[in-house]
Amino acid sequence: MKLVVVQFSIIFLLLTSSLFVFSTADSSCGGKCNVRCSKASQHDLCIKDCNICCQKCKGCVPSGTSGNKDECPCYRDIKNSKGGPKCP
Repeated sequence: MKLVVVQFSIIFLLLTSSLFVFSTADSSCGGKCNVRCSKASQHDLCIKDCNICCQKCKGCVPSGTSGNKDECPCYRDIKNSKGGPKCP
């Protein structure tokens, strides 16, 4: 009887942890920003700024490596200290 309970507990933990990984992977900014910055000449700076913008815009990052900013108005409208666009 104890063995059945232990097996059930292990199976339950494995299933719930894998569901958690799948749900958080979709909402993460890292993967979206890696795609967005894949062709950037200053990759590290692009990733940093993209992640800041993505966090502020609740996970919205425009598709592709450039342009398409109309897909995410929040991302498009964030400005740097000089008044120019902050988000890559």
